[in-house]
Amino acid sequence: MAILVSRFIQAKHVLRRSLLNGRSTTSTVIPKGYLAIYVGEQERKRFVVPVSLLSQPSFQELLRQSEEAFGYDHPMGGLTIPCSQDMFTGVASRLGVL
Repeated sequence: MAILVSRFIQAKHVLRRSLLNGRSTTSTVIPKGYLAIYVGEQERKRFVVPVSLLSQPSFQELLRQSEEAFGYDHPMGGLTIPCSQDMFTGVASRLGVL
């Protein structure tokens, strides 16, 4: 349990850093257990999130939207989620990542 809590705390810090930077974090190395995703409808912003987010039902709904919009051909070269950044940060916040 303590390991799980520490991973969530670490994920929260990584995501918060990517939000606070206000610029792309493409030059940063993605830690093991995390993945980079691009979020936005027009202008896309890069977030680094824990892989454990993939199993959450609300995040899976965002993945379904991504599949409908892009199939498996993501224009940014990574996983792209076509929702507003506010919506994504709201979902991430409810899941305890923010």
